Amino acid sequence: MSVRYERLGEEVKKTLSEIIREMRDPRISEMTTVAHVELTNDLKFAKVRVSVYDKDNEVRKASVAALNGASGFIAREVGRRMDIRALPKFTFTLDESIEYSVYISKIIDSIHNNEKK
Repeated sequence: MSVRYERLGEEVKKTLSEIIREMRDPRISEMTTVAHVELTNDLKFAKVRVSVYDKDNEVRKASVAALNGASGFIAREVGRRMDIRALPKFTFTLDESIEYSVYISKIIDSIHNNEKK
C-alpha cells in the first residue's frame, strides 16, 4: 500500500472516530473506537475494524451491527467533512486485539504470581 493511501486511511480513521463519537445511537457503545481502516486502491471500499470495550459480547456485536446499519450516513458524513469525490462503502468488523491483549496479560500475570509463591 502506498504512503498516499496510508495517509488517507489515517485521515478517514480520525474522521470516523469523530463521527462515531458524535452519533446519538443508543445501540453503539460509548467505548467504541476505530482501530484500523483499510482502503482499497480504487477507494470504493473501506474495511473498518472497531474495538468495543465491553464485557458483554452482545453489546459489542450490537455496536458493530448498528455501525453497519448506519454506514450510508457515515459515508455521507465522511464525504462532507473530508471533501472527497469517491465515497467508499464502509464495512465495520469487530477488532478483538485489545481483548486478546488483556487475556494474554492476565495469563502472564498469573504465571508471574505463581513463580513468586
